[in-house]
Amino acid sequence: MHLDVIEADAERLLAVRFRETIANAQYRPMAEVAPLIRREVDIDLEGSYLELGIRSFGKGTFHKPALGGMDVGSKRLFRIEAGDLLFSNVFAWEGAIAVAKREDAGRFGSHRFMSCVADHRLASADFLRYYFLTDAGMEKIRKASPGGAGRNRTLGLEKLMAIEVPVPTLEVQQTFDALQAKIAELKAKHAAIREANAALMPATLERVFSGVTQGDNWKGRHERA
Repeated sequence: MHLDVIEADAERLLAVRFRETIANAQYRPMAEVAPLIRREVDIDLEGSYLELGIRSFGKGTFHKPALGGMDVGSKRLFRIEAGDLLFSNVFAWEGAIAVAKREDAGRFGSHRFMSCVADHRLASADFLRYYFLTDAGMEKIRKASPGGAGRNRTLGLEKLMAIEVPVPTLEVQQTFDALQAKIAELKAKHAAIREANAALMPATLERVFSGVTQGDNWKGRHERA
């Protein structure tokens, strides 16, 4: 519970810093700041293609099993590179937005992936990702994703490119990104602690119950004596 409190405080600090960062920022359309980049590949029927997935609610990317060329069929695949700002056009409205990591480079996404590349003279992908996952950013994404629920809410490419995003100076963005990185590192350490605690729990319980059982056996022998 103590770790959860620390992380919640860190997230609140990040939100405050972000509001300060964009307070006087200029807004520019995505088409200028981070345009869509498509790297379509020719499918080799004998080849193998490692796909990438995007988790909802800003939970990042994940790796899918390899897909054989024969299984790709008529599906179009696009190569992803580290630093790409990724949107799932069917689930962006619920936060399926991420930045591709180094270990994601060279994997593939279907036509349902929108890969945007930030103009490094204007913005960073991590800064833009954070904005899109704020309440204000998600409201714009949802407005650009008309329809009902689930797969009926599709993010339109032209609408995404028309969304205006805050563009403070690069130095200001980089300072904020450094704070994001520190908090991400903190969360990673906490995750490792939680994992270690979870692994220790069964062994601890086994020792406790083993001690109780041995104590009961000792007590029973002396009561019968």
